[in-house]
Amino acid sequence: MKFLLALVVAAAISFTSASTTLVKRANPQGIDVSHWQGTINWNTVKANGVSFVYIKATEGTTYTDPNFSANYVGATNVGLIRGGYHFAHPDSSSGATQANYFLAHGGGWSSDGITLPGALDIEYNPNGATCYGLSASAMVTWIRDFSNTYHSRTGVYPVIYTTTDWWKTCTGNSASFASTNPLWIARYSSSVGTLPAGWSYVPYVLAIRRLWFEPRRSGYVQWRHGWIAEAGQRLRLL
Repeated sequence: MKFLLALVVAAAISFTSASTTLVKRANPQGIDVSHWQGTINWNTVKANGVSFVYIKATEGTTYTDPNFSANYVGATNVGLIRGGYHFAHPDSSSGATQANYFLAHGGGWSSDGITLPGALDIEYNPNGATCYGLSASAMVTWIRDFSNTYHSRTGVYPVIYTTTDWWKTCTGNSASFASTNPLWIARYSSSVGTLPAGWSYVPYVLAIRRLWFEPRRSGYVQWRHGWIAEAGQRLRLL
């Protein structure tokens, strides 16, 4: 995800109990981060209007982000809503195995009002075949295995991060997850464009922004914008 310029979220389900009273906040802003951002001044992040963050936790079943704990604690200490994300390697092990690895290394969820459901980063293979050597049906099965395992352990479905092009190419544009999993979609241009099958937009904004620091300009924050979309119930973040 470090190469993305902008991100969009599509919401499919609720993450709070039915009895929770929701308070609408205008255009909540968020970021995603990993060790690529180095040491982050979380007070500065919050001062820039950010209210939630996704933090890289794991990759495959052999990698944990070295900055995950520091980022998670830092975000928590300044009052941000936060959650972890997992970069998938569908060619290395099953979806269930990777979901369990993610859960064991920071990807969990609790109904404490400040924890986002874990996110599955499923996209272009950085080291080989675009679809990791899997057929569309096999890829859908792998994602379902991850998603169902995560749901069985936490009670919520993971957010799915992807691109529309990759999703169409590698899942056959499956609509199987639109009624259960929130969608976090990449945006590379001035408009989001077509979403993967099943998900649709909502008329309010939730931005997840790419945060990075320019070389030799410590603390400089560059922002890009995103929107929220929805299929099914609302994504209750705040």
